[in-house]
Amino acid sequence: MIQNIAVLGAGTMGIGIAHLFANHGFAVSLYEPNDALLPSTREKLLSMERADEHCTVLLFSELEKAVTDADLIVEAVPEQLTIKRDVYGRLARLIKEQTIVASNTSTFALETLAEGQPFANRMVIAHFFNPAHVIPLVEILGLPATSPADMEEIVELMRACGKSPVILKKDIPGFIANRLQAALMREACYLLENGVADIEQIDTAVKEGLGMRWAFKGPFEIADLGGLDIWSKVTGHLFPKLSVSTVEPESILTKTAEDHLGIKSGKGYYSYEDPVGTAEELQSNLQKLVSLKAKIRMDLPSDSE
Repeated sequence: MIQNIAVLGAGTMGIGIAHLFANHGFAVSLYEPNDALLPSTREKLLSMERADEHCTVLLFSELEKAVTDADLIVEAVPEQLTIKRDVYGRLARLIKEQTIVASNTSTFALETLAEGQPFANRMVIAHFFNPAHVIPLVEILGLPATSPADMEEIVELMRACGKSPVILKKDIPGFIANRLQAALMREACYLLENGVADIEQIDTAVKEGLGMRWAFKGPFEIADLGGLDIWSKVTGHLFPKLSVSTVEPESILTKTAEDHLGIKSGKGYYSYEDPVGTAEELQSNLQKLVSLKAKIRMDLPSDSE
């Protein structure tokens, strides 16, 4: 039974994951090897914890102290294979025999991460979305050798924390959500770069059209609502006309070359006078939407009524 959880890496994702578990009553340790970052990490956690004064995360700069008692370890270190494998190599001699090790990676195959690790049969991917303590989706993937009991324990843990876990049957780059997101971004860049519409109009079409429906129904549900006979005609007509590019969009390459990286640099497709405020506004709006969806579910009549 999972009671003690260690999160490795105090970046944006690690802090959000640690806060999520602590806010649901678990004993949480957060590992950050850079001592200089611990004060700012503590401040970020405290700012998130104001909603719940009982939410506590213990910070450690020594890996052994963070993981010794952990029943679950969530690795959220930088997306560099050498860093991850170095951490796993150190974990091998520190953790309990039954400890489950989950990676938050969206980049590397689980088979690659688990190669040569003595705890490979207890490794899974648990891919959270930013902000991790707000967005319900968690994509979960195991290996053929992963025990069904461990998989079920991770799924139940996520549900207990208010998450909506999705289990993948096979490993594939980008998993589900990032592949769908990348497909939309490819087409959005195609429309922009071919002069069909400007960025504001394309963003509005998604926010005020597609996004409104997608917040409550997925693509297959939307297809059923519209009629599969209609979608047969729509896909048959549009698919040959969609972008099939396999390289980075030119508009993204140009912005990157100019060091216009988005909110982190203060300018991307848009300019940001208050980058922190922009990110906080999005998080607040996402939290409101999640709360609204939960209320709607509670108000819906059950099947038995």
